[in-house]
Parts: sequence; structure tokens; C-alpha cells
Amino acid sequence: MSEYSSHLIKFLQTEISTHGPMGVDRFMGHVLGHPEYGYYMTRDPLGRAGDFTTAPEISQMFGEMIGAWLANMWMQHGKPASFILLEMGPGRGTLMADIIRVCGQVPGFMDAAQVHLVEMSPVLKDAQRNALNGVNITWHDTLDTLPCHDPVFFIANEFFDALPFKQYIYSDGGWAERCVDIECEGFVFTQQMVMVDPLSDKGFPAPKDGDVYEDAFIRDDVMRALCKRIRGQAGAGLIIDYGHLEHGFGDTFQAVKAHEYSNPLNNIGESDLTSHVDFAALQVAALQQDVQVLGLAEQGAFLKALGIQLRARQLLQKASGETAQNIQKALHRLVHSDEMGALFKVIGLNYGASVAAAGFR
Repeated sequence: MSEYSSHLIKFLQTEISTHGPMGVDRFMGHVLGHPEYGYYMTRDPLGRAGDFTTAPEISQMFGEMIGAWLANMWMQHGKPASFILLEMGPGRGTLMADIIRVCGQVPGFMDAAQVHLVEMSPVLKDAQRNALNGVNITWHDTLDTLPCHDPVFFIANEFFDALPFKQYIYSDGGWAERCVDIECEGFVFTQQMVMVDPLSDKGFPAPKDGDVYEDAFIRDDVMRALCKRIRGQAGAGLIIDYGHLEHGFGDTFQAVKAHEYSNPLNNIGESDLTSHVDFAALQVAALQQDVQVLGLAEQGAFLKALGIQLRARQLLQKASGETAQNIQKALHRLVHSDEMGALFKVIGLNYGASVAAAGFR
């Protein structure tokens, strides 16, 4: 156990001892984002030596497709002479580096672009500086400090899954919130009855005993904030994450350590905590802000529609041996239904111009 994890556990134990069991949302927020001891604040979690790998780290092809999509949206918006190129949770900066490389081939795009990154981790900010060496970047802890002028073209890849959420369990005609408590110096799940119906006005089917509802209210708030930005300033964007396209019940709270699933209450501060994203809820939040939803799709179908298979063939023409095998493996992992192709979903947003929705059929 690292010194950071030890301090984090003591902090959580003190909080629970003082204030009582904490909701999953507070627990997750502290574990991932504690300013001194949080998981994201103290480490680079990506790659083989880390806990998980994202699509941009698998292959340059992913970033090339996203860059092509953003450049296409910029052109359909009339090629604004100044715009914000925004990434939410940019990891090591790999995706933005690929976007900039591809979009640098589009006349005028990078001359007009102002690169802004929303990132809270000092460790990952250092990685982004290295990956984007020579690029003029403005960092933000939240969207609040993003400039309120110029159109915004954004990407959020595996960002929403790490935002805290509440869990509720239905039993005997009522709801209880799932909380985290202390037992024998370890952590356990417990339940606290609630008097309100968390499904009120959510459009969910009637629950049955044992159903788990995940209320990702912070996710919805961030979605509304993004939509307000492009509604007020014009622009377009993509959100890509693992999740489901329709509302549903289920416990999707999970931890990942060293590329293996783990108990969320173990390895505190040393494993990533996430849950599946409800893309139907994101769509509702966007429509409430009068933002156009360009479409919802599985990642595999979306990337294929953008031409990733053609790009793979182009790369294979110049490759052989292990390099060629790696290209084929990366393509399979990104688009196949047994891999990321079906698990990951995409939602496209637009406001301020009439556009053809590339990638969405």
C-alpha cells in the first residue's frame, strides 16, 4: 500500500466516523479526486504499467478519426477564424496530439484553434505537456473558466464514466441509498432509507425488488454545462464512453486495477472507479438545452462509418510483420462487437449550423 493510499484510507475513516456512512458519490469523489491523496491526483493510470488503456493509447487511428470528424464540423460551421478546441479529461494528451497532427493538414484549422484542456490531475498535466510540446495550451480544472466567446468543438473520451454518481436499491416498495461504512477498519456497503423517489420524472419503467438505479446527477450537470457552451457560442462535440443507449437498472459500479476488475472497496486509491454511462440520460440533458443530438451509435459502427477500416488498409500497405499484426489487432479491439466496438457508445452534439452528421447513420 502506498503512502497516498494509507492517508486516503485514514481520511475516509475519519469522515465516516464523524459524519456517518457516505454515499457512493462522495466516496467515489474522494477516492478519485482528493486534492492530495486521490487516485487521479497521484499517478498516471494509463498504459501497460497502469490500470487501464483507452482507445487513443491503442492506436493512432482512433485519434485520426476523431480529428477528421472535428475538422469536418468546423468546416460545416463555416470555418470560424477563431474557435476553442476542447478536450475533457485528456489523459496523457495522446488523443489531442493525434487530433492536432491530422487537423494540421486541414488549411486554416490549427491557425484558428485555441487548445483548451479540462484536467484536474497534476500528474496527467505533466504528461500532456510532454505529448503536446510546442502547442499553446490553456488548462482548466472545470468548464467554468473556459472563455465565453468563440465556437467550441470538443471531445470527451472516457471522461463521463469517472464522474461520481449515487446508487439506490428498490425493496419492499421503497428506495434506499447505497452507502459506504466502516467495519473492522475495512469498508462495507450499507443502505439508508430515503423518503423521495429518485426515479421521479426520469422516464424509467416501474422498478422491481432488487433493482439498482444509478443517479448520475453530476454527469447530467456536466452535460448541461457543455450544451450551454455550444448553445451560447455555437459548435459541436463528441462524447465517447462505455455504457448503454437506453435507460435501465443495474449495478455498474466497478474498479479496475492492473487491467483486472477489482472490488471497489478494496485497493482504495490504487484502482480506478467507474460506472457505465446512461447515454439516454445524456440525450435528454442535451435536448433540454435545445442542442441538436446528431445521433447515438456504438463505437464500432461510428468508427467504421468514418472510414477507420480504409485507414487501417492504408497503414497496412506500409507495414509488415509485428507492426502489421498490431494494426490489425488494434482495429479489431476498437470496432469489434466482442471488444470496445459494442461496449462503447457515442453521442454527437451540434448547435449553430445545419450539418450533415458524419459517422451517424
